[in-house]
Amino acid sequence: MTALLAVSDLHVGYKENRRIVEEMRPSSGSDWLLVAGDVSEKVADIEWALGLLAERFEKVVWVPGNHELWSHSSDPVRLRGEERYRHLVKVCGDLGVVTPEDPYPVWEGPGGPVVIAPLFVLYDYTFRMPGVATAEEALALAYDRGVVCTDEVFLHPDPYPSRAAWCEARVSETERRLAERPGGLPTVLVNHYPLVREPTRVMHHQEFTIWCGTELTADWHLRFDARAVVYGHLHIPRTTWYDGVRFEEVSLGYPREWRPRPTPPGRPRRILPAPPAAS
Repeated sequence: MTALLAVSDLHVGYKENRRIVEEMRPSSGSDWLLVAGDVSEKVADIEWALGLLAERFEKVVWVPGNHELWSHSSDPVRLRGEERYRHLVKVCGDLGVVTPEDPYPVWEGPGGPVVIAPLFVLYDYTFRMPGVATAEEALALAYDRGVVCTDEVFLHPDPYPSRAAWCEARVSETERRLAERPGGLPTVLVNHYPLVREPTRVMHHQEFTIWCGTELTADWHLRFDARAVVYGHLHIPRTTWYDGVRFEEVSLGYPREWRPRPTPPGRPRRILPAPPAAS
């Protein structure tokens, strides 16, 4: 059966994860694959993984995670911020991979037609702990408790003055494009970060949630008629429902995380047609 599949957080810098991607194949020749970010920190590894998947799946759709946006000393490509993102968009274009900058494709297969909307929306420190009023207070608390995202070192927002400002600009542009989507069709929204705060409430370190999304997207699954929302980043793969809309966290994660799980790692999650339990 032709299917719309999704996976995220492949982290192919780990040898075990790289082998999983090498073995990843569609169930039919017409399957599409949504890749919801964090393929790697290195441009060469991102190009390798997406290129391999693009050879196997009819269409691959990619959105950036925070790791792709890092300007890490281990990567010969030292671009920062928007310039790095645009470079990755060009790499994807050369591979035939759909990005948030491309026209939204329409899935006409089982469960369709729906607009597949790859999103690049960052975070703005609004997923704060109860009683924490400002981003500054949230950051201070995270630093005090030693729970700090590596983005604070490697994810540069250039030319924006802050990651929050970059996030705000992306939200504004993305809202416009979603409102103008082809035919006003229902959507599958694909973003690295969850679009609502609720999935982060199970995280052990609540201080970390400020790096996990923005309250500005809290109603997008309703406003833009989502059949499903696909995300990663949390490394907590599961299906949840909010306002009657299915949210799928589809991450592979690090080897230390997936080894204890009873299910085989690296199997893309079926988004459409909806699995029987999700229908």
